[in-house]
Amino acid sequence: MGGVEDEEPATKRTKVSFEELRGLSNGSSFIEPVSASSSDLMARPLASEGDKEVVGSKGIIKRVEFVRIIANALYSLGYKKSCAHLEEESGIRLHSSVINVFMQQILDGNWDGSVSTLLKIGLSDERIVLSASLQILEQKFFELLDAEKVMDALKTLRTEIAPLCINKSRVRELSSCIIAPSQCNLVGSCSQDTVRSKSRSKLLLELRKLLSPTVMIPEDRLEHLVEQALLLQRNACIFHNSLDNEMSLYTDHLCGRDQIPSQTLQILQEHKDEVWFLQFSHNGKYLASSSNDRSAIIWEVDVNGGVSLKHRLFGHQKPVCAASWSPDDHELLTCGLEEVIRRWDVSSDGRELQCWKGQRTLRISDLEITNDGKQIISICRENAILLLNREANTERLIEEDQTVTTFSLSRDNRFLLVNLLDQEIHLWNIDGDLKLVAKYKGHKRTRFVIRSCFGGLAQAFIASGSEDSQVVHQPQIMRLQKEPLSSIIAYHSGPCLNPWLAHSS
Repeated sequence: MGGVEDEEPATKRTKVSFEELRGLSNGSSFIEPVSASSSDLMARPLASEGDKEVVGSKGIIKRVEFVRIIANALYSLGYKKSCAHLEEESGIRLHSSVINVFMQQILDGNWDGSVSTLLKIGLSDERIVLSASLQILEQKFFELLDAEKVMDALKTLRTEIAPLCINKSRVRELSSCIIAPSQCNLVGSCSQDTVRSKSRSKLLLELRKLLSPTVMIPEDRLEHLVEQALLLQRNACIFHNSLDNEMSLYTDHLCGRDQIPSQTLQILQEHKDEVWFLQFSHNGKYLASSSNDRSAIIWEVDVNGGVSLKHRLFGHQKPVCAASWSPDDHELLTCGLEEVIRRWDVSSDGRELQCWKGQRTLRISDLEITNDGKQIISICRENAILLLNREANTERLIEEDQTVTTFSLSRDNRFLLVNLLDQEIHLWNIDGDLKLVAKYKGHKRTRFVIRSCFGGLAQAFIASGSEDSQVVHQPQIMRLQKEPLSSIIAYHSGPCLNPWLAHSS
């Protein structure tokens, strides 16, 4: 719908058009004047012992507003009898009589009557009155066109809409609908009675947003307040790691430390030397590990979360520094330290499918590719990370003051977690302009390459390994995405590589 535009001086436009508005109804409908001061928009509460102007222990909730919002919620939920009973018992009206008449006139398509009633509501801002009138008269205009009453629509445009003088460009758009009816689809017309009826309800919702909330309570106001309270509680809960639908209205929400994994559930002891890398498959059914003992193991995760050995992978002549799952989890890549990259079939006894050798496998930097395949992220210098857009052939650069050891990309590809040699972790927003969001400290690193990652139900946490035998976790300052993780990423103290992304293409 058209809004208010300043194509004429405001004082002149408002004075003339607001006064002329009173004569636009053409005498087709008129309602006796109703006192419309804000204090008269509802009936006064019945005097009874114990009635207070405010409710709640803090004394900040106005009783009249509280009752009206409850009544509005009952009405929206379809409990009209309960709403009427609440109005009668409390003596507080959801809407004044003039508002009830106005709402019914809109739904009935009594456009001239609704414009006349609008002037009796007592709105102090004349610009709002004019804008609301324009929306109502536009609806009248379109419905006349739908009924093929072209001359009546033209009359409405000339004698009712144009004199409002608040949006000349909109008047030209509406004129084009008369000259070229096909334009109506672009401007906002509808063609069937059932659709038009819905359009009237939509118009009422738009008018509700335009008018003062003391006159017409915003739609779903109580639900909005309750949701807001729940979200504030969730965001204030530093250990929050549960589904939102588990939150209850009966008690304040608070997650305990038990939401964060902190107890050893199982110890896997099949490797003969240091374990350098761990990674769950995308579907969470398998776990891959690589070790200084020159082997890799594929573990299977049962329905109860127990882990058992599935395949032991031999063939590397040097320590296996990393492993990476294919997108469908059917294959696994393992990378030998300054050696070769091997591709394995997960389902057939860990059979080797392919082996890459050569100079390019001797020194592989950390590498990620975004889910859409458009952007490649890699360590290009000791203290710099390159973000290359393959389609646009453009480059962006994250430059740090310290040596970059590893990085991790969030599942929604919006954030990058960068580990530095000076025992700091930096969180970068890479969605749009590059921006350093936060810095984290607490883990210990002196000898090994430490990797950090996003974790938790909605990736709301950052976790990092540490050389003091601790796993350090910190809650995020923002929620990175709403999709839950399919598995928890494990951490390692060896070199960090992702050869699948580097060589699968």
